[in-house]
Amino acid sequence: MAGRYFEDWVIGDRIDHDIRRTVTETDNLLFSCMTHNPQPLHLDAEAAKASEFGRILVNGTFTFALLVGLSVGDTTLGTLVANLGYNDVVMPHPVFIGDTLRASTEVSALKDSRSRPTAGIVTFAHTLTNQRDEAVCRCLRTALIQRRPA
Repeated sequence: MAGRYFEDWVIGDRIDHDIRRTVTETDNLLFSCMTHNPQPLHLDAEAAKASEFGRILVNGTFTFALLVGLSVGDTTLGTLVANLGYNDVVMPHPVFIGDTLRASTEVSALKDSRSRPTAGIVTFAHTLTNQRDEAVCRCLRTALIQRRPA
């Protein structure tokens, strides 16, 4: 199991996740189609070329989902009870096809669960960065995490 139990986290813990991902045209096309997002900036090369970006933008919800996915193996795999929410999602720079993205995580808050004595609440501050060291997505993820079994 790769994830950590609640007791294993300390505020300020930082992880630079090993897995990186180069975004492909197929990623963007399939995600946009699967989510019924017809935005021409994601799907129409000519419309995107005429935009201020001059090329196709990767779907922002794909970018966000990739950020969370890249973090799971090192944070919550096998210990997650439930994700309680995602807050403060921001995308300060665009993502383009061919960008290589990497994630990092810092623990920003810990608290006991009042309703579940076998779990605690961890708030993760996730950041996704491109090959130019630009942050392309940030969010806070609040997760209910199992305590270490007695």
